[in-house]
Amino acid sequence: MNVYLLISLSAVAAFGITALLGFKVIPWLHKLKFGQTILEEGPKWHKKKQGTPTMGGLMFIIGITLSAAVVLILNYIFDNNLGLSGDVSTKLWAGLIMALLFGLVGFADDYIKVVKKRNLGLSIMQKTAAQLVICAGYLASLYLAMGKDPYMFIPFVGNVRMGFWFWILGVCVLYGAINAVNFTDGIDGLCSSVTATAAVSFITIAIIHKCFGVGVLAAAMLGGCIGFVVWNKFPAKVFMGDTGSMFLGGLVVAIAYALDCPLILLLVGIIYVIEALSDVIQIGYFKLTHGKRIFKMAPIHHHFELCGWSEKKIDLVFSIVNLIGGAAAVLIMYYGGFRMML
Repeated sequence: MNVYLLISLSAVAAFGITALLGFKVIPWLHKLKFGQTILEEGPKWHKKKQGTPTMGGLMFIIGITLSAAVVLILNYIFDNNLGLSGDVSTKLWAGLIMALLFGLVGFADDYIKVVKKRNLGLSIMQKTAAQLVICAGYLASLYLAMGKDPYMFIPFVGNVRMGFWFWILGVCVLYGAINAVNFTDGIDGLCSSVTATAAVSFITIAIIHKCFGVGVLAAAMLGGCIGFVVWNKFPAKVFMGDTGSMFLGGLVVAIAYALDCPLILLLVGIIYVIEALSDVIQIGYFKLTHGKRIFKMAPIHHHFELCGWSEKKIDLVFSIVNLIGGAAAVLIMYYGGFRMML
């Protein structure tokens, strides 16, 4: 089958499945009373969102997983035009499994919040321990796939053997990205819109460099996010919850690793980086100055809310910024020597 048809099929199928699931999943979440509890320290007008169903990330988790899996299996059945060699195939399937496991941790966190009525969900220690175990398992699969000689592509440098640093950097990238994407999920449509722009950049890089299998997974992420925006745009009829944001965090890391360049997340996901840094800066400054703040509220999307920006404007501006970062990533990956490795 034509590779571009497979990539398009992955996106369209993920969009259709996710969007259509909204008609069933949202009423089901309402029936189960899986409504979001709004924290007191958030913007006051968020209180009107109290009770909006959460765990809606299940919609695009199903859509993305089904569409990507079916397309990849169809590729194996027919002529393997995607060119999935052993290590690339392992990276894709291990990455998808890793994202699902992170989604499971997020589901447990959401379930405790909305069903057990413990507003903080899993403790920091419980969540961190679960995340680190998943990180270790995923990195071990990559280590074996690379013949126990792990490397990373660095633009304008080439493939760099990582040695022991493979594990250190891997844990930092995975743990940081998962939580950075989670920070971005704070207003209607933001995380899904920003992640859709990241998917566009990943698809472009994958197609330019003939990494078509990676393109299929990125296309599924694009379709799933857009399908979810149908229900999550302002005013949101459903929230993705930690179930969805942690799954997306795992997926963007999986795609970056499948391209052998996790560092590219700094540009492809520049909004994730800004959101996480704003929170770190706010907390650090608050402690150093004994109560003073740099931002009106962190993460930074809440700062712009308190400055008078509408949620729609924040979604649009943040998505454009992330798209610009992604365009820079495409150029760097193209001119940085990656094309010569293929």
